[in-house]
Amino acid sequence: MDLNWLQDFVCLARTLNFTRAAEERNITQPAFSRRIKALENWIGIPLIKRSSYPVQLSEAGLQFLPVARNAIAELTDIRQTLRAQERGVTAFQRFAVLHTISVNFLSRRISEMERDIPNLRVRVYSDHLRACCQMLSDGNCDFLLYYSHRGVQPEFDEAQFARKDIGTEQMFPVAQAEAARRNGWSLDRPDGRRIPYLGYDPSSFLGTVVDQTIGAREPPLALCYMDGLTEAIKRRTLDGSGVAWLPESVIAAEMAEGRILRVGGDSWAATLTLSLFCSPGRLDRTGEAVWAAL
Repeated sequence: MDLNWLQDFVCLARTLNFTRAAEERNITQPAFSRRIKALENWIGIPLIKRSSYPVQLSEAGLQFLPVARNAIAELTDIRQTLRAQERGVTAFQRFAVLHTISVNFLSRRISEMERDIPNLRVRVYSDHLRACCQMLSDGNCDFLLYYSHRGVQPEFDEAQFARKDIGTEQMFPVAQAEAARRNGWSLDRPDGRRIPYLGYDPSSFLGTVVDQTIGAREPPLALCYMDGLTEAIKRRTLDGSGVAWLPESVIAAEMAEGRILRVGGDSWAATLTLSLFCSPGRLDRTGEAVWAAL
């Protein structure tokens, strides 16, 4: 039996959609379906009810799901432990984290923890939210660090893991100061002219947050650029290319220098919570120290 089969099954059990699960697992749907069928053939009984929409787990599938999750976690843990023992070093503490958080928060905190936790070794996987959540669910990382928002549904079953909210920050519309003043860009006092808008991919977490923040209002924004990376949108903002919603930690220095300013009041702001997840029972001593330090 292939470990990928178990990871595919757990992903399908969460999404209940072959197409979406195949996308998350980064394989074609036919290949994904063949691997699920191979797992069912190995067990000898159907795990999926394919006649319903969305698909559902069979009774056997429901019984097998916790077994699959535990097997993934245990196999991943023992693989990491054996590799670390072979090298004679402390195992890596593996973080799955959004790009923005990796650049603007985690890298600094790791430097601080290295002074207090002996032999700390960290492996950071920077990716989009869905991939990060899948890594934690599959047991391929020790910690998940991401933004959460009250209006956005989580990408995984949070009840399976320990959660610690580290802090909050605001995300609000901003623009390069000179361009904003010269062009009169303001969401609170629109003058009828369209404002160039630098937006996130609508399927991304931050894109969803911005859409919910705008709500039913119709600000005079003209989408001219779209990207999935906050740092790329920040660069376009600093070029004076338009207005963008950016987390405060991303632009704190530029705002303090007066290079960037807000172009909308508090009603246009969103509150992001920085949330940390792990499976406490799977952490080694160093991992427990990292959890406590964060």
